[in-house]
Amino acid sequence: MKTEQKKQLSGQEAFVRRHRKHHHQITFWRILLFVLFLALWEISADLGKIDSFFFSSPSRVVLCFAEQIRNNSMLAHIGVTLFETITSFLLVLLCSLLAATLLWCSPKLSEIFEPYLVVLNSLPKSALAPLFIVWLGTGTRTIIVAGMSVAVFGSVISLFTGFRQVDGEKVTLIYTLGGNKWDAFFKVILPGSVPILLSTAKVNIGLALVGVIIGEFLAARRGLGYLIIYGSQVFRLDMVITSIIILCVIALLFYKSIQVIEHQLKIRFKM
Repeated sequence: MKTEQKKQLSGQEAFVRRHRKHHHQITFWRILLFVLFLALWEISADLGKIDSFFFSSPSRVVLCFAEQIRNNSMLAHIGVTLFETITSFLLVLLCSLLAATLLWCSPKLSEIFEPYLVVLNSLPKSALAPLFIVWLGTGTRTIIVAGMSVAVFGSVISLFTGFRQVDGEKVTLIYTLGGNKWDAFFKVILPGSVPILLSTAKVNIGLALVGVIIGEFLAARRGLGYLIIYGSQVFRLDMVITSIIILCVIALLFYKSIQVIEHQLKIRFKM
């Protein structure tokens, strides 16, 4: 027995080592490709292969970022975009969860509203932004609503589809044991939909950021979207590229944050 346990332990340790080695290799190649891209970009700009006025360069981006930090403007713009994105994301999560729950509770209601949700989800959301400005004026409220409009309809459809795909036999068992619809929802449907909820959240955080930037293009005087529009108008393309790179970093951090939450939930609940 001891020999078999030792073999199992050694096998597990070998698997863990291989797993870590694989992740280290993936991380190494990701960083290497990124560094090579930056080096090629900088060298091409220095040698005149690309016009640094139009395409900027890593050094110009760093100088622009440092200048904006010294002026105390960049952090303020980043903070505004972060606040609007997080608010939009949380409101999308809350509204879509409530709407999907209501549709699951009433099959007739879901049959009525499902075509409308599909149509609204298919609309180009940039076309709605001017209407939001007319209805709500310019400012943070309009931008948050624009951020919500990009993600909320698709989120409702995804969550409702996830609710319907949960094992029906478990729901039947709840009813057999004397439970009601709410017992079935909170004890079977909602726990069984945690994976789809997390995957939807990963998508929604990016969509909320896209919607916020669209809103900032049209109705803001602060934020990274405003910086992109302002920089393009005054031909400060290094400012535009710096703002885009910061947006990429923000999107990556948002995604990684939800990924960490998903990993912790998997460990805790063994999903």
